[in-house]
Amino acid sequence: MNFCSDNATGVSPEIMAAIAAANCGAVMSYGDDEYTQRLQVKFSDLFETSVTVFPVATGSAANALALAVMTPPYGAVYCHAQSHINLDECGAPEFFTGGAKLVTVTGNDAKINAENLGEIVDRAGAGVVHHVQPAAVSITQATEAGTVYNPAEIAEISEVVRRHNLHLHMDGARFANAVASLGCAPADITWRAGVDILSFGATKNGAMAAEAVVFFNQELAKTFPFYRKRSGHLFSKMRFLSAQLEAYITNDLWLTNAAHANNMAAKLAEGLAGVEKVKFCHPVEANEIFVQIPESLIAAALNQGFQFYRWDKSTVRLVTAFNTKEADIDAFVDFCKSELSHNI
Repeated sequence: MNFCSDNATGVSPEIMAAIAAANCGAVMSYGDDEYTQRLQVKFSDLFETSVTVFPVATGSAANALALAVMTPPYGAVYCHAQSHINLDECGAPEFFTGGAKLVTVTGNDAKINAENLGEIVDRAGAGVVHHVQPAAVSITQATEAGTVYNPAEIAEISEVVRRHNLHLHMDGARFANAVASLGCAPADITWRAGVDILSFGATKNGAMAAEAVVFFNQELAKTFPFYRKRSGHLFSKMRFLSAQLEAYITNDLWLTNAAHANNMAAKLAEGLAGVEKVKFCHPVEANEIFVQIPESLIAAALNQGFQFYRWDKSTVRLVTAFNTKEADIDAFVDFCKSELSHNI
């Protein structure tokens, strides 16, 4: 019963079947294949506007390379202090931008506060040779706290971005979970709200290893092929990434998977809400739950074989996935209730 991460799960049967189907015959390499070419049309239909799509294999590559085409080496990328690019990319954004600086912004529940962002950029020293120059803003959807930006919140951030002639990037490693949570069109929380580039995640939600960098701002897409090649992410057998992405968005598999993960998180949260001494750290809006629970219960649950991450001394993170079973949810909640009742 593994609640560590949605990275720990396997591959959706539909996506595995698509990989197998792509493993027939010979096709052109380096993205000149029919699978990759179809993505341009299918993603444009999905987002209700013309987009340019580049498959890559990892979220780190998607984020770092997207930021690289937005940001000069002397630039600043504004992001939340808890964002993945700030804490968990091992300096990849700084490396691929050639030295740009990540500048952290505060906000509740891992979401950037637009007013605070505006104040920081206002006094950043644009045009002053002694300071890094404001270049881009990156937001995470869903966030590292499992919360979700609604369209209005993104539009408020976008207004700051446009006022200062910056670009807006969205780290969408769990983008599907956010769309499923909001029940909105993908366009409503991307280009319609002012997003220039989206790192569209699939790996956490049923793919084997596939992410897409989706360009709404076509001008920024012009140099991306060179960044991707130089970074080692222009796959020769690109069809196997593209086949995953095509299957992922076909028949709304991406939303079906995400809705199940979200529903399992909601069920888990409902169960834990009835457990004494459990305190929620953030609203549960997608498929991640952060709770503070007694150390004795943490130790007992780990000893019992339940797996999850400690976030800090008293906080644990529980993540549900596209294939999480209700029985596992029930087992964990029942164990917590039983263990605590024995220790009262």
